[in-house]
Amino acid sequence: MKVFKQILSIAQRECGILMHNPIYLFCMVVFPIIVMVFFTSLMKEGQPENMPVGVVDLDNTTTTRALIRKLDAFQTTRIVGHYTNMNEAREAIQRNEIYAFIYFPKHTTDELLANRQPKISFYYSDASITSGSLLFRDLKTISTLGSAAVGSAKLSALGKTPDEIKTFLQPISIDLHPLNNPEINYNVYLTCALCPAILMLFVFLITAYSIGTELKFNRSKEWMKMADNNVVVALVGKMLPQFLVLLTIFYFYQFYIYQIEGFPHYGGVDTVLLLGLLAVTAGEGFGIFAFGLMPSLRMSMSICSLWAALSFSIMGSAFPITAMDPEIEAIAQLFPMRHYFMVYQICVFNGYPLMDAWVNIAALIIFTFLPLLVLHRIRKAMLEYIYIP
Repeated sequence: MKVFKQILSIAQRECGILMHNPIYLFCMVVFPIIVMVFFTSLMKEGQPENMPVGVVDLDNTTTTRALIRKLDAFQTTRIVGHYTNMNEAREAIQRNEIYAFIYFPKHTTDELLANRQPKISFYYSDASITSGSLLFRDLKTISTLGSAAVGSAKLSALGKTPDEIKTFLQPISIDLHPLNNPEINYNVYLTCALCPAILMLFVFLITAYSIGTELKFNRSKEWMKMADNNVVVALVGKMLPQFLVLLTIFYFYQFYIYQIEGFPHYGGVDTVLLLGLLAVTAGEGFGIFAFGLMPSLRMSMSICSLWAALSFSIMGSAFPITAMDPEIEAIAQLFPMRHYFMVYQICVFNGYPLMDAWVNIAALIIFTFLPLLVLHRIRKAMLEYIYIP
């Protein structure tokens, strides 16, 4: 009973700190909500639209102009400039005025009609993987349509029927059925990876910050005294208000994307709630562990920032981990965001049972209990260390 009273007393003290320090309000409530709204509205239509593309048309015939009009009609592409040579178009890409350009050399139409395979070139910036891959698809389609149009005209002149022409030009017809996200909504893919990663970044930082400020403002001995120098009681009482606020924000994020935005979630409500709980506890566990490794406000927050920044690249949302080097694939297991993303991908997005992701769930639980390895260092820091700016 005494322990529970101590935890509640420390929690009340922490609530006072939270209310009097605006950093907690912004990092736990305001900024996370801004992140949610920003990312979900960034690609509200599902895919990027009207990305700027340039044209270098040295042939300037009816055929090339028709291909340019077809390219401009694509949903993701908008022709914004015509350039006289490749150097001008390349400089436009470097100035971020366009993302790509297509190049029609002289005599393109003549060589098409003579069946001599003219070289139509296209160049695109892959600095952004999403825009680069989408523009590559459009530009490649237009390049293919040029030869197909000439071939269709020749076959039609020979008396072939439309069905025969279609069979000749496209002998294999692809019947595509994307699973779980049939609209190929990039908002689903990106938001469900980036938003939780940023939310866990805030969890990392605010956890390390809250413990480090006890030393910075000379409150550490008072804090430990309220728990009779029991570091477990002290940490539980201190983290309890933050945990409740962060868990509420995380659940609000899940309600917002799955119920309001209508993102697919085939794993059920219980799986979604469990994943949110594990994300917050693993994030707080790692933040406490980082402070225990380096009992310094500045160094512990630096560790959390570095770990979170690397997580965006190594969690596997933009590039599959299995395609990376084996060493990087092994290192990826040390990042909580990686395991969160795997549980989301396996159990929430694809609807497989939790047992299929038991390794990742176990990893998140291990991150939750990592502070047990550094409790003695935290206790020693709170009782003996002097804050050095």
